[in-house]
Amino acid sequence: MANIIEFSGPVLVSADRELRGLWSVDGTLTFERPTATPDTVVDGWVLPGFVDAHCHVGLGVGGAVDEQTALAQARADLQAGTLLIRDAGSPSDTRWIQQRSDLPRLIRSGRHIARSKRYLRGLGHEIGPEELVETVRKEARDGDGWVKLVGDWIDRDAGDLAPSFPKNLVKDAVSAAHDEGARVTAHCFAEDTIDDMLDAGIDCIEHATGLLPRHIPRLVEESVPIVPTLINIATFPDIAAQAQPKFPGYASHMLRLWERRRERVVEAFEAGVTIYAGTDAGSVIAHGRIADELKELHDAGLPPGAVLDAAAWRARAWLGADGISEGASADVVVCSEDPRLELETVGRLKHVVLRGNIIR
Repeated sequence: MANIIEFSGPVLVSADRELRGLWSVDGTLTFERPTATPDTVVDGWVLPGFVDAHCHVGLGVGGAVDEQTALAQARADLQAGTLLIRDAGSPSDTRWIQQRSDLPRLIRSGRHIARSKRYLRGLGHEIGPEELVETVRKEARDGDGWVKLVGDWIDRDAGDLAPSFPKNLVKDAVSAAHDEGARVTAHCFAEDTIDDMLDAGIDCIEHATGLLPRHIPRLVEESVPIVPTLINIATFPDIAAQAQPKFPGYASHMLRLWERRRERVVEAFEAGVTIYAGTDAGSVIAHGRIADELKELHDAGLPPGAVLDAAAWRARAWLGADGISEGASADVVVCSEDPRLELETVGRLKHVVLRGNIIR
């Protein structure tokens, strides 16, 4: 016999459109009422399972973690309603997660690609500029359609943030990834790094703390989204305090970037830049915090519908995943209130359904 769930409440098929009458039959969504009696009736506001567009399953403070730790990370994200993860760099081989029907869906981008001696140890490939293009090409072949560059980091000789690689080589590397059918995203804290990445034809900007008015028209015209990771940016004052004795210029720069974090996000949104939600979970940020990131985006000035779009309908379409449609996988979350009116309800989900199985 089929396993049938009836969703009796409003079904949000987009930020501004709701329907009634949705069922899950053996893990597949349908708007046609089954002839059999449902096994379970679920009430509440239904929307697609959340996307965490910047998440690091398999990553810990010192680098790769064991499978049990990675499993706990993935389960924490699942309980929070994150049912699709875009990996933003992990030193662990997490392909095994993709074989588990009880864990979030995962789109891998392999390891970070960073400049030698210019990044956190144990996290990524640390290479010289001459190795960049071929390393990107290899990661493009090994991942699930994404490559992650570390666009900038502190240059201890300069005492401040500086680009990791020459801009001409970044452009060649992005072209190489595109030749392999992969998109490229880049960690970008500093202002000039965003210019270099846009000149290179980048597909996405992570963090984007250095966003300036000159960048915004290009982001819109070239359809380059940003993933602000605001709960991670909240750590900048602590980073600055630790760096102040040896690198005061860097510390001051990081504080300036932190102070403008909300202003730059709302400026970008109002100008038409696409924004996606990402927690940067892994290392110092705990997993399962997608609701906190959505709150931060709202506090920055994005309306609830746009915040939800950043983690649900539009985010899923961007990654080639179904939302709520006929024949889609039953990957949904259920809220006790309309999240477009009460965004806080996403932090206390009533139910999480993955592949037609009620997780909570």
